Amino acid sequence: RDPRLIEVILRESRRIVRMDRGVLVTETRHGWVCANAGVDQSNVDADMVALLPEDSDRSARQIREKLRTLIGGDVHVIIADTFGRPWREGLVNIAIGVAGFAPLKSYLGDRDPAGRPLQATILAIADELAGAAEPVMGKVDRIPAGLVGGLPLAASEEGSKALLRDPARDLFR
Repeated sequence: RDPRLIEVILRESRRIVRMDRGVLVTETRHGWVCANAGVDQSNVDADMVALLPEDSDRSARQIREKLRTLIGGDVHVIIADTFGRPWREGLVNIAIGVAGFAPLKSYLGDRDPAGRPLQATILAIADELAGAAEPVMGKVDRIPAGLVGGLPLAASEEGSKALLRDPARDLFR
C-alpha cells in the first residue's frame, strides 16, 4: 500500500485495533472502530482521499441550522458513512453525526406481544435511517442527501455519541 495513505490512516487514528490482509482496523479520534480510520479513496479524484468530518455532530447541527433558515421549518440531520459489519457480508451506511433527534430508541422493560419483558432491544434508529437512505442516494451517483418524512422521532441534542459502544462491552477492543 502507498505509504502516504498509511500515514493519513495513522494520523486519523486514535489507535490500531487490528491489522490483517492489508486492512487496518482502527479506532478513530471520534471513537468509531472501522477499516482504515474511515479514510476513503472512492468517489474522489485519483490523487485524493476523503476523511471523516472533524466533528460529525457539529457538522450535522450546522447543516440543520442552515436548512431551518432556508426552509423555515425544523428538520433532523444524519451524517452517514459506509461501514463494514462483523459477522455479516456487505457494507451499510451508518450514522456518524446526528442532530435534532435521539439516535437510539430503547424498548428495555417494555413487553413483547407474548408478555415477555424486552431485555436487549435498543434500536439504532439513526443507523437504520442512514442505511435506508443509501439505496435512494446511490453509492456512485454523487447524490449527497436523501429525505425521509413522516417518522416521529424523539427530540434530542445528544448527537451520535450514544451509538458508540462502551469499550468494556465491545468484543473487538
